[in-house]
Amino acid sequence: MHKLKLIIEREFNAKVRNKSFIIMTFLTPFIMVGMIFLVAYLSKANDNSTKTIAVLDAENLIRKDALKDSELTKYVFLDKDKVEDAKKLSEKEKYYGLLVIPKNDSLELLAKNIRFYSKKTPNMMLVESLEKKVENSLRNKKLKRLGLDKDKIEKARIKTNFKLATYSGEQSSKFLNGIKIAFGSLGGYILMMFIIIYGNSVMRSVIEEKTNRIIEVIISSVKPFQLMMGKIIGNALAGLTQFLIWGIMMFVLYSVAIHFMGIEPNAIPKPGINGEQMEMAKEFSSASNITEIISELPILKMGILFIIYFLGGYLLYSSLYAAIGAAVDSETDTQQFMMPVIMPLMLAVYVGAFSVISDPHGPVATIFSLIPFTSPIVMLMRVPFHPPMWQIILSIVLLIVTFILVVWFASKIYRVGILMYGKKPTYKEIFKWLKY
Repeated sequence: MHKLKLIIEREFNAKVRNKSFIIMTFLTPFIMVGMIFLVAYLSKANDNSTKTIAVLDAENLIRKDALKDSELTKYVFLDKDKVEDAKKLSEKEKYYGLLVIPKNDSLELLAKNIRFYSKKTPNMMLVESLEKKVENSLRNKKLKRLGLDKDKIEKARIKTNFKLATYSGEQSSKFLNGIKIAFGSLGGYILMMFIIIYGNSVMRSVIEEKTNRIIEVIISSVKPFQLMMGKIIGNALAGLTQFLIWGIMMFVLYSVAIHFMGIEPNAIPKPGINGEQMEMAKEFSSASNITEIISELPILKMGILFIIYFLGGYLLYSSLYAAIGAAVDSETDTQQFMMPVIMPLMLAVYVGAFSVISDPHGPVATIFSLIPFTSPIVMLMRVPFHPPMWQIILSIVLLIVTFILVVWFASKIYRVGILMYGKKPTYKEIFKWLKY
C-alpha cells in the first residue's frame, strides 16, 4: 500500500504542477462564462435589428390588423399589380423580404401558393411567425364564408395543462421533467468528458514512461498492477480537483457577472420560442425561485449515485486506456485500439439522450442502464426519474464485477506490454499476452 500511495502522489503532483494544467484550470472558467454571455449578447443584438417586410396582397385578404408592427418587425403594404414590380421595389428599398399573397377564389389553393421573397435565406422563426399570422387570418375568412361566428368559436376554445403525478402521490410537471433531463444529461456528459480527457492522460503517461525507458527502472521496485492503479487513481484525483475548481469559479463568475450586468436570470425570453416553451417558462416564473424546483429533485440520492457511477465508470475505462498505453510504443499506434473503447461511451450518450428523454423507464433505457460499459452514463440520466432500486443495485453490482474483471485483464496486458518494444501489437498478439 505504501508503494501505491507513493505512485498516486507522484502522478497527482506531476499533473497539478504542470504549467498547462494550472493555466487551463484557472483560465477555462473565464472562457466558459465569457462564451455564455457573448452568445447571449450576440443573440440579443441579432434579434434587436428591425426588419421591414413588404406585403403584396392581391385581394386584400390579409387585414392590416393581422400584421401589426412591432419593435422588431415593420410591415409595408404595396399597391403594385405585378409581383416583379413589387420585388424590384422591395430590393430597391432594401426591405428584409416580400410576402406575396396571390389571387385565388379557393382559400385552400391560395394558402399553398403564398410566396416569401428575400435577398438571403430568411430567419426561419420570423417566417414561422408570419405563417401563423397569415394562417389565422385565412382561417377567419374561411369561417366567415361558412357563416360561422369566429368570436364564439374562440370562446369555445379550452386550454388544457395536465398536472402530472404518480400513483403514490408524487407531484411532477413538464418543466420539472425538463429539469430532471437537464441534470441527468449534464451528469452523463461530464462523466464522458472526464473519462476521455483523463483516460487519455493515463495512456499518454504510460507511453511517455515506456518510450523514455523509465518504466524499466520503476518496474524493478513495484508490481505492474500497483503502477497501473497508481496512475489511474493519481490522474483521477487531479481531474476531480480541476473539476471542483472549475465548478466553484464558474458559479462565482456567473453570479458576479449577473449582478453587475443587471441581468434577470429568471427573465422569460420573448422572441423565438414556441407555445410549449412559453408555458414552461411561465410555470418556471410562477415558482418563487429555482431552489424550490431543485428541492423537488432527489439531490442526495443523485449526488451519491453520481459519485459511485463516476468512480466506477472512470476506473473501468481508465484501466483499458492504461492497457492500450502499455501495448503500444507511440500515441499514433493507439488509433486501432481506441474505437472499441470510445464506441460504448458514444453509444451510451446517444441512447441516453434519445431513450431516456422519450421514456426513462422503457426497455431500451433500462437495458443500457444495466450494461456495465454504458450504465455509468445512462443510469445517471435515469436517476432523477426514480428508477426501481433493484435496477440501481444490480447496475452497480454488474459495474463493480466488470471493473474487477477488466482490471485483471488490463493488468495482464499491462504487465507484458510495458516491456515490449519495437513491435506493433495486434489484437491476436494481445490475446496471447492474456495467456502468459
